[in-house]
Amino acid sequence: MLAYLPRRLLQAVPTLIGVLLVVFFFVRALPGDPARLYAGPEANASEVAQVRRDFGLDRALPVQFAYYLRNLSRGSLGVSFRNNQPATSVIAAHFLPTLWLSIAAIVAAALLGVLAGIGAAMQRDSPIDLGITVLAILGISTPSFFLGILFMYAFAVRLRLLPISGGPTPTGIVLPALTLAASALGTIARFSRSSLLEVLGEDYVRTARAKGLRRGRVIGRHALRNALIPVLTITGLQFGFLLSGAVIVETVFNYPGLGWLLIQSIDARDYPVIQGLMLVFSLEFLIINMAVDLLYAAIDPRIRYD
Repeated sequence: MLAYLPRRLLQAVPTLIGVLLVVFFFVRALPGDPARLYAGPEANASEVAQVRRDFGLDRALPVQFAYYLRNLSRGSLGVSFRNNQPATSVIAAHFLPTLWLSIAAIVAAALLGVLAGIGAAMQRDSPIDLGITVLAILGISTPSFFLGILFMYAFAVRLRLLPISGGPTPTGIVLPALTLAASALGTIARFSRSSLLEVLGEDYVRTARAKGLRRGRVIGRHALRNALIPVLTITGLQFGFLLSGAVIVETVFNYPGLGWLLIQSIDARDYPVIQGLMLVFSLEFLIINMAVDLLYAAIDPRIRYD
């Protein structure tokens, strides 16, 4: 297993380089001139040119990319155009709110999703199974912005139980977390159901039943442990999506996280912050995928990495 980590880290290098290339040139293909935007509508051509030089946008794109890589090698993401602060500091200020939101959402989605999937599998083809399946499909297919507006209307406007605007507080995080968890919950429930049904049909489960073991023991000790392997994979992926894909939810609830910051930075053509955010999102996925792979061996001792 120890030899597995360096291989995975080496495999991640081409992915990160590809992300850096694509994001760097993509953001510069966005319509609009940052120099004109920050110089102001009343600025003349010489003032705009000066701002462009200050931002380093007057250099050729390959030269800009070389400077960007040099800054990265020194641990710098550049200076934010909008705040005139290090992009690292700007991103760090919004990272923890997104992390807490994603943790709250994935914990709720994993617990409720696995329980719902187990309940649906144990009551296969029953009204309970049908109801859980319908709710799971609704959670997956309902757009998050629409679900967020529904939650705001129901719990904030009508019932006045929770604030409309989200924030990293016990009450402010509830509605954004529920909205963000809905799709992941439905996906985890569907995977848990199908995985458990598949495992329940295996020979070793039938053998355990033939030995006279109680149903709960068979499921808890034999079936569920193996059924959790694909569920762990999808949960890890969903956590990555939650961390990097909370853009819509954070915008709807005005939640000051990374997704909200990304929208603000795109609006302001803040290239260093946009590039830094995309790099952070890519690193999150790579780290989560490696962590999930390493957890396989803990769940199933048959899985080992040489």
